[in-house]
Parts: sequence; structure tokens; C-alpha cells
Amino acid sequence: MNYKRRQKQLQSSLASFRLDALLVTHLPNIRYLCGFTGSAGALLVTEKQCVFFTDGRYTAQSRAEVSGARVVIGRKTPLASLADWLKSQKAVARNLKRAGFEGEHVSFAGYKSLIKGMPSGIRLSPASSLVESIRIIKDSDELALMKEAALLGASLFDRALEVIRPGVKETEVAAEMEYAASKAGAEGMSFSTIIAAGQRSALPHGRASNQPIPLDGFVVCDFGVILAGYCSDRTRTVYVGRPSGEARSAYEAVREAQQAALDAVRPGQKLGEVDQAARKVLQKHKLAKYFTHSTGHGVGLEIHEAPRIAAGQEDQLKPGMVITIEPGVYLPGKWGIRIEDMAVVTDSGCEVLAPATKELIVR
Repeated sequence: MNYKRRQKQLQSSLASFRLDALLVTHLPNIRYLCGFTGSAGALLVTEKQCVFFTDGRYTAQSRAEVSGARVVIGRKTPLASLADWLKSQKAVARNLKRAGFEGEHVSFAGYKSLIKGMPSGIRLSPASSLVESIRIIKDSDELALMKEAALLGASLFDRALEVIRPGVKETEVAAEMEYAASKAGAEGMSFSTIIAAGQRSALPHGRASNQPIPLDGFVVCDFGVILAGYCSDRTRTVYVGRPSGEARSAYEAVREAQQAALDAVRPGQKLGEVDQAARKVLQKHKLAKYFTHSTGHGVGLEIHEAPRIAAGQEDQLKPGMVITIEPGVYLPGKWGIRIEDMAVVTDSGCEVLAPATKELIVR
């Protein structure tokens, strides 16, 4: 990973936000900027340097992982150590009139402590999504890792199909998939695996329960892995038993909606227009009112990142963005269907990272 390039990109943006420095505390942002993977850290980014702060638990790890930044090991919390360091570095502190902090990731108690500890003369200002705005475009190293993560994640569905049958608990299916992920080298799951069968398939985020798979009904499988820090996300829906004509028609409507949204993905396209492409198909099939969430979201070091593919979103897609396309329909007390793929925006359209059949699978 070219951490120095990322740091320079952030440093060059500080002036446009009238900042002399940024205090980075969100761990995925710290990992993105300097490579640290531990659970306690803070990164001070000024126009001329980057300084990383952690505690003694991470002495060896930070010195092995951190790239492009000076490492300071403190005896206090990382933010307190940062404040103490600035007090000792008067020449540095003099040049910091206005420092930004990640307001959406700092608690009120943390903010009060920071205000109390910082040298006088430094004004703290919340600065939202400065690092995230850089992370939204993936570089070639990231795309290679994300494709690998997507392929590993997609392979788990093969194990699910071996296990899914009437009477098997949803948690058993999820456990088999997660065990297969660990054996294949995944660091962990991107989120708690969703296996929702029968009437529970109508719950968009129906995490695996102890309910057994019924004799007849849809089974929504939403899953993903973390590989080298990067997340994958995928959903497939299968049918156990004998699907009715209505069930088959609804499944085909969702499949058509997902393809319409994928076809709409290209540079310059407004995010809301991609969402509308899926909803237009479901409207034609009189199912739009049962589509109760956004069409997709960004993925990367976090499972949910910018951008948001939703109604009314005016921002435009750009090459290098990695997004999910995941329309669904959910009829409470009856059944639900969702189909999801990850795609990277290319210069001319998009590429699905782990292409595979989306024909209805009946068990």
C-alpha cells in the first residue's frame, strides 16, 4: 500500500478546509493512512509531517506496521499522548492555529478531554469525512485485495447450498459458512451472517436464529468476509420446497431490478438514478412498495462506506468506487428476496467482482 501517497493527498487538502492539522482517531482511517491494525491509536497529520500515537501494548506492532509516520509510545490514551506531545513541541504547536478532529468518531467526553489537554492557541474544529472522501476511490492495490475478498466470500455460498435443507437451523448454516471462511484464510466475517428462512426472510437484516429451515419457503443468505482488512458483501436467495408461480415471478422481478441497476452504473451517473433504475423495474411488477431500503452502499475497510446508492442522492459515480447493488422485496409474514453483488465502477461502466449465476436455485 502506498501510504505516503495517501498521506500527501490528505495533507494537500488541509488548506482547502482552512485546517493546519487533522487529528485522526477512527481506526479504519488510521489503517488506511499508515497501516496500523491495532485497537488504540491516534494520528496527527499536519502539512509537513505525520505522527502516530499509541500505548505500550503496541510498541512492537506499531513499529512493524506504521509507514510514513513517526511513532510515539505514550503512557496515556493516544489522544492524551498527542496533546502532551504538542505541549512539548512548541515549534510545531505554534504553527497549528486550527486543528480538525473527526467529530463523528469522537465522543463528547473525548472532546472535552481533548479541549482540556491541548496547548492554548490551538482551536479545535470538527472536520467530517476528510479521510473518507479519499477512501471512496480505491487504488489498484485495494481493488486487487477486494476482488480476492469478494471471490473468497462468494465461495461460501457453495457450502451453504450443501447444508441448507428443511429442519437445519439457520445458525447451523451460518456456522458452516463461517468455519469455511476461516479455513480459507479469512480474518473474520464482515458482519454477522444473515440466514433468514421462511417468514423470517422478510426481515432485511434477519440474522441467523435457532429457527429451523421450514419445508417450503425462501432462504436469504447475506454474508461477507474480511481479507487483509477489506470487506466483501454478497446476498443470494434460494428456495426450499416447490416455489409457486408468484414466488418465481417475484424472484425474477428482483433479479431484473438488480441487473437494471448494474446496467445503470457508470461514471457520471447520479447515485439516485441507479437506485431509481431498480425501483422502476419493481414498480412495473407492482412490488416497489416492498423494497424498503437503499439499493446499495460503498464497501472497503468498512462494510458500509460512502457512497450511498439511494433515492435523492445527487453525487455522481466515479471510476474506482466499489459499491453493492442489492435490491430486495419483503412481504411481512410471507417471504423476502434479495440479490446482491459488489461492483467496481470502471471508465465505461462497472465490473462485478465475483460474477456468478443468479438463476433461482431450488433445494
